[in-house]
Amino acid sequence: AFVVTAGQIATLRNRPDFLKAAQARRAGTTGFLLQARRRQPDELAEAPIRIGFTCSKKLGNAVTRNRAKRRLRALARAILPSHATPGWDYVLVGRPQETVSRDFKALQDDLIKAIARIHAPREQR
Repeated sequence: AFVVTAGQIATLRNRPDFLKAAQARRAGTTGFLLQARRRQPDELAEAPIRIGFTCSKKLGNAVTRNRAKRRLRALARAILPSHATPGWDYVLVGRPQETVSRDFKALQDDLIKAIARIHAPREQR
């Protein structure tokens, strides 16, 4: 896998970017849903990996949603530099109960498997 330095991971902040990722590839896991898309060549500025996080009110109150987002951010920092592909946008969507309560090591394994599924050739999906 391509190794990325911390400076090459950017955060998605615009709604259109989240919507484009939602219409592209997805891989569901127990702890979260991973949505991903390859950016168009005109959007590639030095091809950073871009990551977004979303937790709806289905997860619970603000405290629970913030805890879920913190866990997803820590997960992304731990896994994406060594497993993600430059030039792609990834969105981690929290799941009710699971994102907050699931063991962190299990979440890491989920993310590694989800990234592998997203980047697998079409016939293997």
